[in-house]
Amino acid sequence: MSKKVKGVILAGGLGTRLKPLTDITNKHLLPVYNQPMIFHPLKKMVEAGIDEIMLVTGGNNAGDFLRLIGDGRQFGIKRLQYTYQKGEGGIAEALGLAEEFSEGHPIMVFLGDNMVYDSLKPYVRQFSKKTQGGMILLKEVGNLSSYGVPKFKGKTITGIVEKPKKAPSPYAVIGIYFYDALVFKIIKTLKPSGRGELEITDVNNAYIRRQKMQYGILKEHWADAGESIDSWFEANVMMHSEMTKKKRKR
Repeated sequence: MSKKVKGVILAGGLGTRLKPLTDITNKHLLPVYNQPMIFHPLKKMVEAGIDEIMLVTGGNNAGDFLRLIGDGRQFGIKRLQYTYQKGEGGIAEALGLAEEFSEGHPIMVFLGDNMVYDSLKPYVRQFSKKTQGGMILLKEVGNLSSYGVPKFKGKTITGIVEKPKKAPSPYAVIGIYFYDALVFKIIKTLKPSGRGELEITDVNNAYIRRQKMQYGILKEHWADAGESIDSWFEANVMMHSEMTKKKRKR
């Protein structure tokens, strides 16, 4: 039996890799071509059929999200909640703030600086039919040293290596994850990494050890708009290209 999937968008952090652009605003409020970056994950979730969303933000500009997005009804969101992450405790810590919001439902987690052009509806539909476990989305990329990279045995993921010097596969784990309610119990068992954060890779590896992790491989363009100034610029070019294609088809 399918279960309703709820959405969690993570849009906190200080955006230090995009300085000086982020000296006066949150990186997820920066424009990507003709719209604020945060609009992209909101629209992708709604297109995939998710209409209950929690937005996790932080830093000095958290109130700007409320002024920009309001209750989210202009996107087709039925229920939009906000919460605040103090400091930079990591992606897993930020996700842990959504436990009460999830109400035991499976969740789709979307890092707010990811730009994805594949439809996410098939993955939401696939995951909603499962009663337990997790799912990560992968994309074949050239520079793997900045990402988590999965190891495989046959077609089964056996682990994820963070920022490897020698990549065990050609795929990066992008910033879209699906989890059942177990994720919040896993987060509570984590210890901070060397950089003082609760790492989402540790969450994913916990599911892999339980043999409860599946995956999907994206085929269209993907950009990590928050990785660097260059990646943000590339995301703008990519968005312009995609919007131009849509205009030509009309």
